[in-house]
Amino acid sequence: MLYNPPAFRETDLGALQQQIAASGLAMLITVGADGPIVSNLPVIYDASAAPYGVIAGHLARGNPQWKDSDLSKPALALFMGADAYISPGWYASKREHGKVVPTWNYSMIVASGRLEIFEDAGALREQVETLTNRFEAGFEKPWQVSDAPEDFIARQIKGIVGVRLHVEKIEGKAKMSQNRPAPDQEGVVSGLSPSPRADDRAVAEAVRAHMQRKD
Repeated sequence: MLYNPPAFRETDLGALQQQIAASGLAMLITVGADGPIVSNLPVIYDASAAPYGVIAGHLARGNPQWKDSDLSKPALALFMGADAYISPGWYASKREHGKVVPTWNYSMIVASGRLEIFEDAGALREQVETLTNRFEAGFEKPWQVSDAPEDFIARQIKGIVGVRLHVEKIEGKAKMSQNRPAPDQEGVVSGLSPSPRADDRAVAEAVRAHMQRKD
């Protein structure tokens, strides 16, 4: 399913589950009669459910994905981490022999399993409240669903359908220059670290972490 050479595989299930739990947005990918269907949606993750947890969110009722997906086929939830362009000019190998090309570093997690669609208003209300409470928790005055008029919330609930991905497999990939010699990896860290782009700096830290892990 995921092209994942051994050098880039992340196999620590606990760490992968922690990353999913910390993520806020997933790309939900399903298969319909006309091919793949894709939506972005905020999610919550319950890692305690067997075998590998449940990823839950909701879709707008007007989004055809919930009706057009073939639920007999596995669905995917894709979580993207930091990414960065890698210039061959940063490699020590460029100065040694010049046989280098550009690439891209990135990390991702793919969770796959059985997708469940539900429309029960009570279950949807509970899920929306859980989702809201999670993302409002860091604010000084968190907004709550109950802050809005009840009839307004009821209409909003009617406009969505719930999704639960019962996860049966989790794959992690972190392409962080592990296939390059140590001097090239050091060049990547030096090249990315001063960048004003947050993802570039995050990738620099990830490359450094993988170097330390190897040591």
